[in-house]
Amino acid sequence: MTILRSVLHAVDRTGIEPVAWRPPPAPAETGLFAPSRELDAAQQWKLPTGRGPEDVAVDGDGRVITGGDDGRIWRFDADGRATELAHTGGRPLGVEVLDDGRFLVCDSRRGVLRVDETGRVEVLADEALGRPLLACNNSAVTRDGVVYFTDSSSRFTVEDHRLDMLEHSGTGRLLRFDPRTGEMDLLADGLQFANGVGLARDESYVVVAETGSYRIQRVELTGPRTGTVSVWADNLPGIPDNVTSQTADGIFWVALYSPRMRLLDGMAPYPGLRVLAANLPSVVQPDPERRAWVLGLDDGGRVVLSLQGAKGSYSPVTGVRETPDWIYLGSITAGSIARVPRT
Repeated sequence: MTILRSVLHAVDRTGIEPVAWRPPPAPAETGLFAPSRELDAAQQWKLPTGRGPEDVAVDGDGRVITGGDDGRIWRFDADGRATELAHTGGRPLGVEVLDDGRFLVCDSRRGVLRVDETGRVEVLADEALGRPLLACNNSAVTRDGVVYFTDSSSRFTVEDHRLDMLEHSGTGRLLRFDPRTGEMDLLADGLQFANGVGLARDESYVVVAETGSYRIQRVELTGPRTGTVSVWADNLPGIPDNVTSQTADGIFWVALYSPRMRLLDGMAPYPGLRVLAANLPSVVQPDPERRAWVLGLDDGGRVVLSLQGAKGSYSPVTGVRETPDWIYLGSITAGSIARVPRT
Protein backbone atom coordinates (compact mmCIF):
# COMPACT_ATOMS: atom_id res chain seq x y z
CA MET A 1 0.00 0.00 0.00
CA THR A 2 2.88 2.34 0.80
CA ILE A 3 4.39 1.72 -2.63
CA LEU A 4 1.04 2.46 -4.32
CA ARG A 5 0.65 5.63 -2.30
CA SER A 6 4.15 6.76 -3.31
CA VAL A 7 3.39 6.11 -6.96
CA LEU A 8 0.15 8.07 -6.76
CA HIS A 9 1.89 11.03 -5.14
CA ALA A 10 4.53 10.92 -7.86
CA VAL A 11 1.97 11.19 -10.67
CA ASP A 12 -0.40 13.59 -8.89
CA ARG A 13 -0.48 17.09 -10.36
CA THR A 14 -3.42 18.33 -8.29
CA GLY A 15 -2.29 18.13 -4.67
CA ILE A 16 -5.52 16.50 -3.52
CA GLU A 17 -5.55 14.48 -0.29
CA PRO A 18 -8.72 12.39 -0.57
CA VAL A 19 -10.66 11.39 2.54
CA ALA A 20 -12.48 8.06 2.29
CA TRP A 21 -16.24 8.10 2.86
CA ARG A 22 -19.27 5.97 2.01
CA PRO A 23 -22.18 7.86 0.45
CA PRO A 24 -25.65 6.50 1.17
CA PRO A 25 -27.22 4.70 -1.80
CA ALA A 26 -28.91 7.21 -4.08
CA PRO A 27 -32.72 7.26 -3.84
CA ALA A 28 -34.49 5.37 -6.59
CA GLU A 29 -35.84 7.57 -9.37
CA THR A 30 -39.39 6.43 -8.73
CA GLY A 31 -42.46 8.09 -7.24
CA LEU A 32 -41.78 11.79 -6.73
CA PHE A 33 -38.31 11.38 -8.25
CA ALA A 34 -39.50 9.57 -11.36
CA PRO A 35 -38.26 11.20 -14.59
CA SER A 36 -40.57 13.93 -15.86
CA ARG A 37 -40.55 16.60 -18.56
CA GLU A 38 -41.68 19.89 -16.95
CA LEU A 39 -38.39 21.63 -17.79
CA ASP A 40 -38.09 20.42 -21.39
CA ALA A 41 -39.67 23.46 -23.01
CA ALA A 42 -37.46 26.04 -21.34
CA GLN A 43 -37.31 29.37 -23.14
CA GLN A 44 -33.70 30.59 -23.22
CA TRP A 45 -32.35 34.14 -23.15
CA LYS A 46 -28.76 34.37 -24.33
CA LEU A 47 -26.15 36.44 -22.51
CA PRO A 48 -24.84 39.16 -24.86
CA THR A 49 -21.27 38.27 -23.85
CA GLY A 50 -19.69 35.52 -21.80
CA ARG A 51 -21.25 32.38 -20.42
CA GLY A 52 -22.22 30.79 -17.14
CA PRO A 53 -25.12 32.71 -15.52
CA GLU A 54 -24.66 30.64 -12.35
CA ASP A 55 -27.49 32.23 -10.37
CA VAL A 56 -30.65 34.20 -11.15
CA ALA A 57 -32.50 36.76 -9.03
CA VAL A 58 -35.70 38.65 -9.75
CA ASP A 59 -36.34 42.28 -8.77
CA GLY A 60 -39.62 43.89 -7.77
CA ASP A 61 -40.46 44.67 -11.40
CA GLY A 62 -39.99 41.07 -12.53
CA ARG A 63 -36.63 41.69 -14.18
CA VAL A 64 -33.97 38.98 -13.94
CA ILE A 65 -30.43 39.70 -12.71
CA THR A 66 -27.49 37.39 -13.32
CA GLY A 67 -23.74 37.42 -13.79
CA GLY A 68 -21.44 35.80 -16.35
CA ASP A 69 -17.94 34.39 -16.40
CA ASP A 70 -16.59 37.59 -17.96
CA GLY A 71 -17.49 39.54 -14.82
CA ARG A 72 -20.53 41.34 -16.22
CA ILE A 73 -23.82 41.74 -14.34
CA TRP A 74 -26.88 41.66 -16.61
CA ARG A 75 -30.52 42.57 -16.18
CA PHE A 76 -33.13 41.03 -18.48
CA ASP A 77 -36.48 42.73 -18.97
CA ALA A 78 -39.76 40.87 -19.45
CA ASP A 79 -39.07 40.46 -23.17
CA GLY A 80 -35.60 39.01 -22.69
CA ARG A 81 -33.65 42.14 -23.59
CA ALA A 82 -30.42 42.39 -21.61
CA THR A 83 -28.83 45.53 -20.15
CA GLU A 84 -25.34 45.51 -18.68
CA LEU A 85 -25.39 46.94 -15.16
CA ALA A 86 -21.82 46.53 -13.98
CA HIS A 87 -18.53 44.68 -14.31
CA THR A 88 -17.20 43.16 -11.09
CA GLY A 89 -13.70 42.46 -12.37
CA GLY A 90 -14.09 38.88 -11.11
CA ARG A 91 -16.45 35.94 -11.43
CA PRO A 92 -19.96 36.70 -10.09
CA LEU A 93 -21.96 33.73 -8.79
CA GLY A 94 -24.81 34.17 -6.29
CA VAL A 95 -26.98 37.28 -6.74
CA GLU A 96 -29.55 38.81 -4.37
CA VAL A 97 -31.73 41.89 -4.86
CA LEU A 98 -31.53 44.23 -1.87
CA ASP A 99 -34.46 46.24 -0.55
CA ASP A 100 -32.91 49.51 -1.75
CA GLY A 101 -32.63 48.24 -5.34
CA ARG A 102 -28.94 47.44 -5.20
CA PHE A 103 -27.57 43.92 -5.59
CA LEU A 104 -25.54 41.67 -3.30
CA VAL A 105 -23.13 39.59 -5.38
CA CYS A 106 -20.96 36.69 -4.26
CA ASP A 107 -17.93 36.91 -6.53
CA SER A 108 -15.73 33.84 -6.32
CA ARG A 109 -12.61 35.91 -6.99
CA ARG A 110 -13.36 39.17 -5.22
CA GLY A 111 -15.63 38.27 -2.29
CA VAL A 112 -18.92 39.79 -1.14
CA LEU A 113 -19.83 42.76 -3.33
CA ARG A 114 -22.55 45.39 -3.38
CA VAL A 115 -23.43 46.58 -6.87
CA ASP A 116 -25.78 49.24 -8.18
CA GLU A 117 -27.21 49.86 -11.63
CA THR A 118 -24.89 52.82 -12.22
CA GLY A 119 -22.02 50.33 -12.38
CA ARG A 120 -20.56 51.05 -8.94
CA VAL A 121 -19.00 47.95 -7.35
CA GLU A 122 -18.21 48.00 -3.63
CA VAL A 123 -16.21 45.24 -1.93
CA LEU A 124 -17.89 44.50 1.41
CA ALA A 125 -15.66 41.56 2.42
CA ASP A 126 -12.80 39.69 0.80
CA GLU A 127 -11.72 37.75 3.87
CA ALA A 128 -13.38 36.23 6.89
CA LEU A 129 -11.90 35.60 10.32
CA GLY A 130 -8.34 35.93 9.10
CA ARG A 131 -8.75 33.75 6.03
CA PRO A 132 -9.20 34.97 2.45
CA LEU A 133 -12.49 34.15 0.73
CA LEU A 134 -11.18 31.60 -1.75
CA ALA A 135 -14.56 30.47 -3.10
CA CYS A 136 -17.28 32.98 -2.20
CA ASN A 137 -20.37 31.36 -3.65
CA ASN A 138 -23.95 32.10 -2.57
CA SER A 139 -25.91 34.18 -0.06
CA ALA A 140 -29.21 35.10 1.54
CA VAL A 141 -29.96 38.52 3.03
CA THR A 142 -32.24 39.36 5.97
CA ARG A 143 -34.76 42.19 5.98
CA ASP A 144 -32.33 44.35 7.97
CA GLY A 145 -29.43 43.67 5.60
CA VAL A 146 -27.44 40.96 7.38
CA VAL A 147 -25.75 38.64 4.87
CA TYR A 148 -25.45 34.86 5.25
CA PHE A 149 -22.99 33.51 2.70
CA THR A 150 -20.78 30.55 1.84
CA ASP A 151 -17.07 30.21 1.24
CA SER A 152 -17.16 26.83 -0.47
CA SER A 153 -13.62 25.63 0.19
CA SER A 154 -10.33 26.71 1.70
CA ARG A 155 -8.50 24.29 -0.60
CA PHE A 156 -9.88 24.85 -4.08
CA THR A 157 -11.43 27.63 -6.10
CA VAL A 158 -14.91 27.30 -7.59
CA GLU A 159 -13.29 26.58 -10.96
CA ASP A 160 -11.65 23.54 -9.33
CA HIS A 161 -14.82 22.33 -7.62
CA ARG A 162 -14.31 18.84 -9.05
CA LEU A 163 -11.10 18.51 -7.06
CA ASP A 164 -12.92 19.49 -3.88
CA MET A 165 -15.60 16.88 -4.61
CA LEU A 166 -12.96 14.22 -5.20
CA GLU A 167 -10.97 15.16 -2.10
CA HIS A 168 -14.00 15.38 0.25
CA SER A 169 -11.97 17.04 2.99
CA GLY A 170 -14.75 19.38 4.16
CA THR A 171 -13.29 22.88 4.38
CA GLY A 172 -16.36 24.94 3.45
CA ARG A 173 -17.86 27.62 5.71
CA LEU A 174 -21.19 29.34 6.32
CA LEU A 175 -20.62 32.90 7.51
CA ARG A 176 -22.72 35.80 8.74
CA PHE A 177 -21.74 39.38 7.90
CA ASP A 178 -23.31 42.66 8.93
CA PRO A 179 -22.29 45.39 6.42
CA ARG A 180 -23.38 48.11 8.88
CA THR A 181 -20.90 47.10 11.58
CA GLY A 182 -18.38 44.98 9.70
CA GLU A 183 -18.99 42.14 12.15
CA MET A 184 -18.27 38.65 10.78
CA ASP A 185 -19.32 35.39 12.45
CA LEU A 186 -18.72 31.73 11.65
CA LEU A 187 -21.97 29.74 11.80
CA ALA A 188 -20.76 26.38 10.47
CA ASP A 189 -17.52 24.95 9.13
CA GLY A 190 -16.27 21.57 7.99
CA LEU A 191 -18.84 21.68 5.18
CA GLN A 192 -18.42 19.61 2.03
CA PHE A 193 -18.25 22.36 -0.61
CA ALA A 194 -20.65 24.80 1.07
CA ASN A 195 -22.96 26.16 -1.58
CA GLY A 196 -26.55 27.49 -1.70
CA VAL A 197 -28.02 29.48 1.21
CA GLY A 198 -31.68 30.06 2.07
CA LEU A 199 -33.47 31.84 4.92
CA ALA A 200 -36.74 30.84 6.55
CA ARG A 201 -39.45 33.47 6.02
CA ASP A 202 -39.45 34.28 9.74
CA GLU A 203 -35.62 34.30 9.71
CA SER A 204 -35.52 31.79 12.56
CA TYR A 205 -33.09 29.54 10.70
CA VAL A 206 -30.87 29.38 7.66
CA VAL A 207 -30.15 26.38 5.44
CA VAL A 208 -26.94 25.65 3.54
CA ALA A 209 -26.31 23.07 0.82
CA GLU A 210 -23.37 20.70 1.12
CA THR A 211 -22.75 19.86 -2.52
CA GLY A 212 -20.16 17.19 -1.71
CA SER A 213 -22.43 15.28 0.69
CA TYR A 214 -25.75 15.54 -1.19
CA ARG A 215 -27.46 17.14 1.79
CA ILE A 216 -28.62 20.42 3.31
CA GLN A 217 -27.80 21.59 6.82
CA ARG A 218 -29.94 23.83 9.02
CA VAL A 219 -28.60 26.40 11.49
CA GLU A 220 -30.89 27.82 14.19
CA LEU A 221 -30.80 31.64 14.44
CA THR A 222 -33.29 32.23 17.28
CA GLY A 223 -34.57 30.55 20.43
CA PRO A 224 -32.88 28.23 22.93
CA ARG A 225 -31.15 26.21 20.19
CA THR A 226 -29.51 29.24 18.55
CA GLY A 227 -26.34 28.18 16.76
CA THR A 228 -27.29 24.48 16.58
CA VAL A 229 -26.39 22.83 13.28
CA SER A 230 -28.38 19.81 12.13
CA VAL A 231 -29.04 17.85 8.96
CA TRP A 232 -32.24 19.21 7.41
CA ALA A 233 -32.44 17.23 4.15
CA ASP A 234 -30.25 14.18 3.58
CA ASN A 235 -29.41 11.86 0.70
CA LEU A 236 -30.80 14.03 -2.08
CA PRO A 237 -31.24 12.37 -5.49
CA GLY A 238 -28.83 14.80 -7.13
CA ILE A 239 -25.94 17.17 -6.47
CA PRO A 240 -27.36 20.28 -4.76
CA ASP A 241 -26.21 23.73 -5.81
CA ASN A 242 -27.99 27.03 -5.11
CA VAL A 243 -30.94 27.29 -2.73
CA THR A 244 -33.59 30.00 -2.54
CA SER A 245 -34.95 31.51 0.63
CA GLN A 246 -38.40 30.29 1.62
CA THR A 247 -41.16 31.54 -0.66
CA ALA A 248 -44.58 32.83 0.34
CA ASP A 249 -45.87 29.31 -0.34
CA GLY A 250 -43.38 27.88 2.15
CA ILE A 251 -41.05 26.34 -0.44
CA PHE A 252 -37.25 26.31 -0.57
CA TRP A 253 -36.18 25.71 -4.18
CA VAL A 254 -32.99 23.69 -4.68
CA ALA A 255 -31.11 23.52 -7.98
CA LEU A 256 -29.58 20.12 -8.73
CA TYR A 257 -26.37 20.31 -10.75
CA SER A 258 -27.05 16.80 -11.98
CA PRO A 259 -28.46 13.49 -10.82
CA ARG A 260 -26.14 11.50 -8.57
CA MET A 261 -23.10 9.98 -10.32
CA ARG A 262 -22.66 6.25 -9.74
CA LEU A 263 -18.98 6.36 -10.65
CA LEU A 264 -18.25 9.21 -8.24
CA ASP A 265 -20.10 7.47 -5.41
CA GLY A 266 -18.39 4.18 -6.22
CA MET A 267 -14.94 5.79 -5.91
CA ALA A 268 -15.75 7.50 -2.62
CA PRO A 269 -14.30 4.80 -0.30
CA TYR A 270 -11.08 4.55 -2.35
CA PRO A 271 -8.75 7.58 -2.11
CA GLY A 272 -6.27 6.13 -4.60
CA LEU A 273 -8.89 5.88 -7.32
CA ARG A 274 -9.87 9.48 -6.73
CA VAL A 275 -6.27 10.65 -7.07
CA LEU A 276 -6.12 8.82 -10.40
CA ALA A 277 -9.45 10.33 -11.50
CA ALA A 278 -8.29 13.84 -10.59
CA ASN A 279 -5.25 13.45 -12.85
CA LEU A 280 -7.08 12.13 -15.89
CA PRO A 281 -7.49 14.50 -18.84
CA SER A 282 -10.73 16.43 -18.46
CA VAL A 283 -12.24 14.77 -21.52
CA VAL A 284 -12.18 11.36 -19.82
CA GLN A 285 -13.00 12.40 -16.25
CA PRO A 286 -16.37 11.32 -14.81
CA ASP A 287 -18.98 13.62 -16.33
CA PRO A 288 -22.42 14.33 -14.85
CA GLU A 289 -25.56 13.55 -16.77
CA ARG A 290 -26.87 16.64 -18.53
CA ARG A 291 -30.46 16.80 -17.32
CA ALA A 292 -32.39 19.69 -15.76
CA TRP A 293 -33.71 19.05 -12.25
CA VAL A 294 -34.96 21.27 -9.42
CA LEU A 295 -36.56 20.31 -6.12
CA GLY A 296 -38.99 22.11 -3.83
CA LEU A 297 -38.62 21.40 -0.09
CA ASP A 298 -41.04 22.31 2.68
CA ASP A 299 -40.27 23.76 6.10
CA GLY A 300 -39.31 20.35 7.45
CA GLY A 301 -36.80 19.62 4.69
CA ARG A 302 -39.12 17.19 2.91
CA VAL A 303 -39.08 17.13 -0.89
CA VAL A 304 -42.58 18.02 -2.07
CA LEU A 305 -41.87 19.10 -5.65
CA SER A 306 -39.60 17.64 -8.32
CA LEU A 307 -39.37 19.25 -11.77
CA GLN A 308 -37.18 17.65 -14.40
CA GLY A 309 -36.20 17.74 -18.02
CA ALA A 310 -35.14 14.95 -20.35
CA LYS A 311 -31.53 14.15 -21.11
CA GLY A 312 -29.98 17.07 -22.98
CA SER A 313 -32.32 19.66 -21.46
CA TYR A 314 -31.03 22.99 -20.12
CA SER A 315 -28.28 22.01 -17.69
CA PRO A 316 -26.45 21.90 -15.40
CA VAL A 317 -29.00 23.84 -13.40
CA THR A 318 -27.20 25.79 -10.66
CA GLY A 319 -29.73 28.54 -9.87
CA VAL A 320 -33.52 28.69 -9.59
CA ARG A 321 -36.10 31.40 -8.73
CA GLU A 322 -39.84 31.59 -8.96
CA THR A 323 -42.21 34.42 -9.79
CA PRO A 324 -46.01 34.18 -9.94
CA ASP A 325 -45.79 33.24 -13.62
CA TRP A 326 -42.36 31.73 -14.24
CA ILE A 327 -39.58 29.57 -12.88
CA TYR A 328 -36.20 30.98 -13.90
CA LEU A 329 -33.06 28.86 -14.15
CA GLY A 330 -29.35 29.63 -14.22
CA SER A 331 -26.38 27.48 -15.20
CA ILE A 332 -22.67 27.79 -14.47
CA THR A 333 -21.71 26.66 -17.98
CA ALA A 334 -24.62 27.53 -20.31
CA GLY A 335 -24.65 30.59 -22.54
CA SER A 336 -28.12 31.66 -21.45
CA ILE A 337 -30.61 31.81 -18.63
CA ALA A 338 -33.87 29.87 -19.02
CA ARG A 339 -37.46 30.01 -17.86
CA VAL A 340 -40.51 27.77 -17.88
CA PRO A 341 -44.13 28.75 -17.13
CA ARG A 342 -45.47 27.90 -13.70
CA THR A 343 -48.30 25.44 -13.82
